Amino acid sequence: MKSKFLLVLFFIVQFSIINAQVYKSDFPFAHTYSIVAFDEKTGDMGVAVQSHWFSVGTIVTWGEAGVGVVATQSFVNPALGPGGLDLLRKGKNPQEAVDELLKSDEGREFRQLAILDSKGNAASFTGKLCIQPAGNIVGKNFSVQANLMSNDKIWPAMAEAFQKSKGPLAERMLLALEAAEKAGGDVRGKQSAALLVVRAKSTGKVWEDRLVDLRVDDSNAPLPELRRILKVHRAYEHMNKGDLAVEKNDMDLAMKEYSSAMKMFPDNLEMKYWTAVALANKGMMKEAIPIFKEIFVKDKNWKDLTPRLLPNGLLKVTPEQLEEILN
Repeated sequence: MKSKFLLVLFFIVQFSIINAQVYKSDFPFAHTYSIVAFDEKTGDMGVAVQSHWFSVGTIVTWGEAGVGVVATQSFVNPALGPGGLDLLRKGKNPQEAVDELLKSDEGREFRQLAILDSKGNAASFTGKLCIQPAGNIVGKNFSVQANLMSNDKIWPAMAEAFQKSKGPLAERMLLALEAAEKAGGDVRGKQSAALLVVRAKSTGKVWEDRLVDLRVDDSNAPLPELRRILKVHRAYEHMNKGDLAVEKNDMDLAMKEYSSAMKMFPDNLEMKYWTAVALANKGMMKEAIPIFKEIFVKDKNWKDLTPRLLPNGLLKVTPEQLEEILN
């Protein structure tokens, strides 16, 4: 009896020592599920994650256009994110990068790590001391990984959802996250989520290389909120294209892009306003004025803004037409 007690005590002490080693560098918890993935049509790469942890996207998701993406989770070692990208940049393949990073990590058995390169090759790792259920699946153009789940069906559900999905990469990865949640998700619940997509090739401009970069840092329903703001993101892609068209004085294209955005969010005053501006610039005052009037009733600040658009040519109307818009 005494020997059994001493054996149990020995293992408790050993686990405490290991735990202390993991915590001594202040590694945060991010027991969670994630996906790294590649779009064969565009060459874009992405990483998406959901967890019962605050602002999970700030520590788990890493990506660089033309290089690859990384998900580092469980007892997170954030250094594995930039470290993985650096190794890919130096010509290592994902498996070599995973092996090299973990070889020098004393807490490797507490880690989950996934790396995907610009060719769609992926590799991932689940340490023996990750809180169960935990596991990972590497498939063509993706890897899914999860730990501290409610059951062991989570990551297979993610893999299946991604493989069966079609469309833009961001939406496909979100479907994988939603499949994980539907299958049971994190045993603790949910709090934050993130979605990152980078270009196949770098333009040299970081702000252009990150095609999608969205986070929900603290929410009772992070995935529905992530889906909502992804839709907003898509609408504002049309708005940005509309703005560029205005710069080039292509009012036909501007109206088309603004209208596309407005159709997605018909109650968004910003989108309605610039649609009305595009219509007015095309001389379609009959169509523009009712939209202006509707906006001004809901928020008079847009009315105050309107005359300010004339000096820089963003609104091309006569003084008489401006008076008609404002009254």
